[in-house]
Amino acid sequence: MISYVTRRLALSLLSLLGVSIIAFTLTRVIPSDPADMWMGPHATVEQIERARIELGLDKPIPVQYGLYVAGFLRGDWGTSIVTKQPVLRDLGTYLPASIELILVGMIIAFAVGIPLGILSAAKCGTSIDHASRLLSITGVALPSFWLAMLLQLVLGKMLGLFPLSGRLDFTMEILHAPHRLTGSYLVDAVFTANWPVLRDALWHIALPAVTLAMYPLGLSTRLIRTTLLEVLGEDYIRTARASGMRESKVLAVYALRNAVGPVLTVGALTFGYSLVSTFLIESLFAWPGLGRYAAKAIVSVDYPAIMGVTLLVAATYVILNLVVDLVQAFMDPRIRLS
Repeated sequence: MISYVTRRLALSLLSLLGVSIIAFTLTRVIPSDPADMWMGPHATVEQIERARIELGLDKPIPVQYGLYVAGFLRGDWGTSIVTKQPVLRDLGTYLPASIELILVGMIIAFAVGIPLGILSAAKCGTSIDHASRLLSITGVALPSFWLAMLLQLVLGKMLGLFPLSGRLDFTMEILHAPHRLTGSYLVDAVFTANWPVLRDALWHIALPAVTLAMYPLGLSTRLIRTTLLEVLGEDYIRTARASGMRESKVLAVYALRNAVGPVLTVGALTFGYSLVSTFLIESLFAWPGLGRYAAKAIVSVDYPAIMGVTLLVAATYVILNLVVDLVQAFMDPRIRLS
């Protein structure tokens, strides 16, 4: 097990190193002048040259990369050209809103997708099975931007049931300003017993969370149905049924326990994928999260912010993948030998 963990850690570090090299190189070859943007539109040539030296842009790219990695390991992720704030501080400001949206979306997806997949496998070939398969295919195939605009048009604009954008109403932010503890309005409202903010935050997060949940919902439904049907065809399941065991017990105790592993694996990796897929959703719903921060950084060629977002997403993927591999290796000793 120690040897397996060491190999996985080494591969994870190599993956992060490769991502950092590619991202750093691409941000440096883009035809733009960060020093000019740093000083503003009315800067003189001397001021721009001085800024280029202060930012280290006068050095060769390999030297710049080495300095960046050294600062990164010290916790210095650079300073944003647009906000003039440390990138790490900006990420700490914008990330909680994205994490809140992703977690609510994942809860909706798996709270609906896993029971629906179980029901679809148990009622294989029936109208319930066909309906759940149609829903899962729709969830996977439907473009998130189209679904977001459809929900905004029907539930927001035409019926007026939900707000079109933002995390809170403007009046709510003025009258019941949430006390920041974690950056998540839902969590902070519960901890501070701020129930008006909690209701308003749930009202605002409903549409973007449902939009984000559709893909993992369809994926988990299809996956749990497929794996469960395979498990239900095993000899030990037939033996359990032949012994007179109740079907509900066969599903819950024997079949589901062996079928839920792949779903948990995909679920963990889907969380990392959602960090990127939420970028478009945040833009459509004016959600002040990591996606809007990344979009502004890309448009303004804010290379320290672009590097920070890229490495954060890459590290999330690598860490989640590593955790999944370690959990599977702990549960199945055969994996350690691979």
